[in-house]
Amino acid sequence: MNLSRLVLASLAFGTTVALPAKLVTKPVAYEHEGVKLEGWLAYDDEKVSAAKPAPGVLVLPEWWGLTEYPKSRAEQLAKMGYVAFAADMYGAGVTTADPKKAGELAAPFYGKPLMAERSRAGLDQLLATGLVDGSRVAAIGYCFGGAAAQMLAYSGAPLAGIVSFHGSLIPASPAVAAANRAKFLVCHGAVDPFISAEQIAAFLKGMNDGKFDYQFVSYAGAVHAFSNPGADKIAQATGLPIAYSKTADKRSWTHMRSFFNEIFAAKK
Repeated sequence: MNLSRLVLASLAFGTTVALPAKLVTKPVAYEHEGVKLEGWLAYDDEKVSAAKPAPGVLVLPEWWGLTEYPKSRAEQLAKMGYVAFAADMYGAGVTTADPKKAGELAAPFYGKPLMAERSRAGLDQLLATGLVDGSRVAAIGYCFGGAAAQMLAYSGAPLAGIVSFHGSLIPASPAVAAANRAKFLVCHGAVDPFISAEQIAAFLKGMNDGKFDYQFVSYAGAVHAFSNPGADKIAQATGLPIAYSKTADKRSWTHMRSFFNEIFAAKK
């Protein structure tokens, strides 16, 4: 029986029907420092409203730009009952599949205030929806976006927590440790060729010296981009040493869900 017939039948017999939830997804135009941006908003209008705000999650993309992958993650989060906003870091419609071009696009952000500032512009859009409980907000990021999530937290942004999936590791200085308000979950590929043992040691030292509340989880056999189902195709096209790991993807997403249950429950 199709939906329209089901509704008519329910009216005839005086019964009620629970209609399927509607997942709202839409582009959102905004601007930062003269750069026109376009993010992607996702939420379930059966679970979320201005009268019933939900936790919000900012999604920060890989260095390829705001492709379908981070948008799909925002939609997954929306189905879980969160308000999710996938941020645009480079400019409306600016994406690439070329590693050289991606490096050029990402270069102005790494190690510079712009990374946190552009991420904050996305966070502001998420909060401006009027659908988010401002005391329960997190940021997640992939690769480049994982570093951006760290930098956003270091800037003192109002985040309950951040999750970095196979992200570059940015050591915390004493100054940013003092500004940070977020708990950290770092999901790392144990054999990621882009992250050296020295980088891991420096990152963990910053976490420990700054007395961060953090979890660092290393997934056996996982390399860079382990959560992206399209990673193998990208590797074939570009020669990059990346690969999808279904096991690490599933485990890291489960760890994220548990982390959200912890940090959002604590803020109620």
